[in-house]
Amino acid sequence: MSKIPYRFFLTEDQMPTQWYNLRADMKELPDPMLNPQTGKPATEEDLYPVFCKELAHQEMDNTTRYVDIPEGILEMYRIYRPSPLIRAYNLEKELGTPAKIYYKFEGNNTSGSHKLNSAIAQAYYAKEQGLTSLTTETGAGQWGTALAEACAYYHIPLTVYMVKGSYNQKPFRKAIIQTFGGEVIPSPSNTTAAGRAILAQNPDTTGSLGCAISEAVEKAVTTEGCRYVLGSVLNQVLLHQSIIGLEAKKAMEILDEYPDIVIGCAGGGSNLGGLIAPFMQDKLLGKANPRFIAVEPASCPSLTRGKYAYDFCDTGKITPMARMYTLGCGFIPSPNHAGGLRYHGMSPILSKLYHDGYMEAVSVEQTRVFEAATLFARVETILPAPESSHAIRAAIDEALKCKETGEAKTILFGLTGTGYFDMTAYESFREGTMSDYIPTDEDLQRGFDGLPKIPGIQE
Repeated sequence: MSKIPYRFFLTEDQMPTQWYNLRADMKELPDPMLNPQTGKPATEEDLYPVFCKELAHQEMDNTTRYVDIPEGILEMYRIYRPSPLIRAYNLEKELGTPAKIYYKFEGNNTSGSHKLNSAIAQAYYAKEQGLTSLTTETGAGQWGTALAEACAYYHIPLTVYMVKGSYNQKPFRKAIIQTFGGEVIPSPSNTTAAGRAILAQNPDTTGSLGCAISEAVEKAVTTEGCRYVLGSVLNQVLLHQSIIGLEAKKAMEILDEYPDIVIGCAGGGSNLGGLIAPFMQDKLLGKANPRFIAVEPASCPSLTRGKYAYDFCDTGKITPMARMYTLGCGFIPSPNHAGGLRYHGMSPILSKLYHDGYMEAVSVEQTRVFEAATLFARVETILPAPESSHAIRAAIDEALKCKETGEAKTILFGLTGTGYFDMTAYESFREGTMSDYIPTDEDLQRGFDGLPKIPGIQE
């Protein structure tokens, strides 16, 4: 074959028309979610007051391997998909590595991220059910922006509870959400009982995704015709995001390539889970044995320093409990943390795969993340999102190991999106005012002390 192109696009006809459900091939499934009122496994019907019915079904479906993507979703996907698989020739040259580095770029939409893949699906199913509004939370703002895009497309009103720290740091994300018609409320707020309770305990809190989820869920269950949607963590979200990995695998097959290492940033798990899904299938079925590396911030290290335990998915403790790697639902990331990925827990699917040894995890300080982001931008011409730059950092580190050993490994990482709304953080790094924060064991223990006690399961 001739030289592999810098950018490789599948044709529109080659875009996947089904999502892949990784749970169908897992040797052991994640533990079931628990109903917080009964302490017993949640049923699909238990989820109906919070999620629309089709999404509740997808959340609980452990057996359907491939799920057809409705034409109404494919129509919007075709606006920006398939996304390119890019060979990072310039980065390889800069590092002097024999490794081949590829990245799947998900920034070709206004949200600047992969989040739109699930936002479209969730808004579509809400419209099909006849719902009249949606609520959600957002941290760095990418999910809120993506959902605002999707809701505008399907003509559904949207309320977004945005983590207050991000609301103040990233005003242009807020402006984009509002441009698409979404209402944005800094969280915690005085508009919900959950928000008022959190503010009563800590009036100066900068908030967390757990806080924002509590407010969004409360808004959903107390508003007729309204449901809650979530941009990460959930099984349904990883299902929708599998289109990333399916496209990447098909493109690499056409190029006669296969990754030795697959790397993704990890906050709640949506991008990482979507990217690794078809490659993890190969590993589970014994067809190949790639390494998978989850990269998380040192300031919010749920996999590398968290507990594998049942925990609430929100700070207000009103959502079902999931068994996952968690820092405790009351964990609040440091206000100086600029790179998203600030959720207290990790996807139950990814948590189970990590717990069972199918995946590795590393944590990195944000100054090292922005060092990698700046190098990547200068040689590859794309300004990466801080979240994505965690994966870039690990990809560079693995490529430098190849330089030391002389091994020509093939590395694939997820470039989840662009960093054009993150210039305050880039400026802080450039001016030398950015600092690293790593929570102490004592800091983390406060979160672990709040883990729920569940008779017979988690004492």
